[in-house]
Amino acid sequence: MSLFRRVGIIARLDKPQILDTVKKLMEYLQEKGSEPVLENDLATMLPGIKVDSSPLKELGNHCDLVMVVGGDGSFLGAARAISHYDVPVIGINRGTLGFLTDISPHSFQEELEPIFRGEYHEEQRFMIEAKIKRQNRPSGEGIALNDLVLHPGKSARMIRFDLFIDDQFVMNQKSDGLIVATPTGSTAYALSAGGPIMLPKLDALVLVPMHPHTLSNRPIVIDANARIRIVVCESNLTYPSVSCDGQLNITAAPGDEIHITKKAGNIRLIHPKNHDFYNVCRDKLGWQSGYRA
Repeated sequence: MSLFRRVGIIARLDKPQILDTVKKLMEYLQEKGSEPVLENDLATMLPGIKVDSSPLKELGNHCDLVMVVGGDGSFLGAARAISHYDVPVIGINRGTLGFLTDISPHSFQEELEPIFRGEYHEEQRFMIEAKIKRQNRPSGEGIALNDLVLHPGKSARMIRFDLFIDDQFVMNQKSDGLIVATPTGSTAYALSAGGPIMLPKLDALVLVPMHPHTLSNRPIVIDANARIRIVVCESNLTYPSVSCDGQLNITAAPGDEIHITKKAGNIRLIHPKNHDFYNVCRDKLGWQSGYRA
């Protein structure tokens, strides 16, 4: 009997080979005695297949495990959707980098075999949330597993804002924006902007300025439980945006306050037993090594 009785499946819908992987995955799960549950949009792409389906935001309530077939972007969207449920997530990589989706689509049967016997490595990853206040009233909110980014939106103008950490004034900055990244997101946009790589187990956040006008503005690593407040200065002539994992944008206005905090609860990530973060970095980032054990 499979360790996971009901397994939710979420997938990208833009490539035929992804649907082929989903079909093979469903056959594998049924052979293992698990019941596949498809996300609704995915189910419409597989007519004639008689299995249960569920809306994305409710999928975590019907499963013991959620599998994401796609790239890191698909994984991030799935993580935000099921973040309210205590259900583990595993990714089958059908994207490019695959920092979060580390199961190969070509050998997933062999890699999943020990996992379904209970032989796996589980990580707890925290998320962050942003709440925007306009004249002390809520005007928007969002959550992210990778990062929350203040950016100019469609404008090419720089943004001026004040940064506070735990109600202590840190700086007034003029730049293209600010990236607030978790350890999970430290290998994504924050890395491209010159931020440090952080080990996933760290309870920390990194704040990375984007093209600051003052070159002495450097990335800052802070406690993950700190309260971040960004005040968009009234002098700004444009309406900047707050991006959640690069997938959801919330419009801010001059004078708005953006409050960023650690979200309650964690996302449970499942990896193969031999998962090694440094090996992932060597593989995905092209690090060279002459070491031979």
